[in-house]
Amino acid sequence: METAKRLEGIGEYYFSKKLREIEELNQQGKNIVSLGIGSPDQAPHPSVIDTLVEESRKPNTHAYQSYKGSPVLRKAMAGWYKEWYGVELNPDLEILPLAGSKEGIMHICMTYINPGDLVLIPNPGYPTYQSAAKLAGAHLAAYELKAENNWLPDFTELKKLIKSRQDTQEFVLMFVNYPQMPTGQLPEKKLFEELVAFAKENDVLLVHDNPYSFILNDHPMSILQVANAGDYVIELNSLSKSHNMAGWRIGMMLAKSKHIENVLRFKSNMDSGMFLPLQLAAAKALSLPASWYQQVNELYRRRKKIVEDILEGLGCNFSKNQAGLFVWARVPEGIADGYKLSDLLLYQANVFVTPGGIFGTAGNNYIRVSLCAPEEKILECFERIKKAGFIKPKLHA
Repeated sequence: METAKRLEGIGEYYFSKKLREIEELNQQGKNIVSLGIGSPDQAPHPSVIDTLVEESRKPNTHAYQSYKGSPVLRKAMAGWYKEWYGVELNPDLEILPLAGSKEGIMHICMTYINPGDLVLIPNPGYPTYQSAAKLAGAHLAAYELKAENNWLPDFTELKKLIKSRQDTQEFVLMFVNYPQMPTGQLPEKKLFEELVAFAKENDVLLVHDNPYSFILNDHPMSILQVANAGDYVIELNSLSKSHNMAGWRIGMMLAKSKHIENVLRFKSNMDSGMFLPLQLAAAKALSLPASWYQQVNELYRRRKKIVEDILEGLGCNFSKNQAGLFVWARVPEGIADGYKLSDLLLYQANVFVTPGGIFGTAGNNYIRVSLCAPEEKILECFERIKKAGFIKPKLHA
């Protein structure tokens, strides 16, 4: 039997394959330390776990749940957006809880894209944007982000990409993501205003993926802060990074009611409502005070300093003003690309870092190093890489 044609060109997710290879190396006694995936290694706040446990013990919390999510969770999400982003949302009409924002990417594509419609994908960017759009039958066009432009979109290039589509009246959807993954580039309000203006002028549906806004960033921003953005904008957010709840799979879609209703038509045929104790625990997480985010970020700042020491020792070039769970760095002169440096570190130092090329061709000369490992493990990576001869000695005057 052959697979459906929609799977043509869709390969297994890079990390799925790489984790199998690392497991094989570990079985050979290599004891690989991975600084590859951005999965927080710390637990959620104890009160969040307590809520999950307590609610799970109740006999009336195990039934099917609403496709739109619990009113308690939707109100908590609305309150979180009001407190931290200054955005007013109607919890009954403008919020849809998701099983992680990755699910939302797929749902939006299947809801809005017909075969041949244009989808604009950031290069470098999260690979799921491309795979989800491709599964929906889209025509993909990558818009390149460049270091010399601070990893921001070139609106002249974007207009050229969509010009050929305007005459055919085909739908255009654009994925955007700031703080940007993998580059860590922070947004400014001006960028969001320009993106919304571009979407309105060119009749583009803008999907802003916003899971990193709290990590190593003291000023979380939402594209929904732009006045009258709603008709042209859908925002996705998640508790995975900000609340150490990646495995819980709790995300959210935030948009005008028409977009919520449209996506719900697809989503309600794909799954059922989330387990109620999970939703109530998520609501508890969204009520945590500022001290929670400060504590999380202090941990990542300490880890980031060690990662920066490693990258400086390798001779990589990088910005210290990055947000998110990673450090994005250009490989040193003399190394062919990020794939080569990643393999050198994996096979000679037993340390795995992510090659930037998996995020698009614009990332070929970069690596991405995760902060989701204990300090002692990151220090161990430094020693392994040094022992393998990759750390360049510092020159003193």
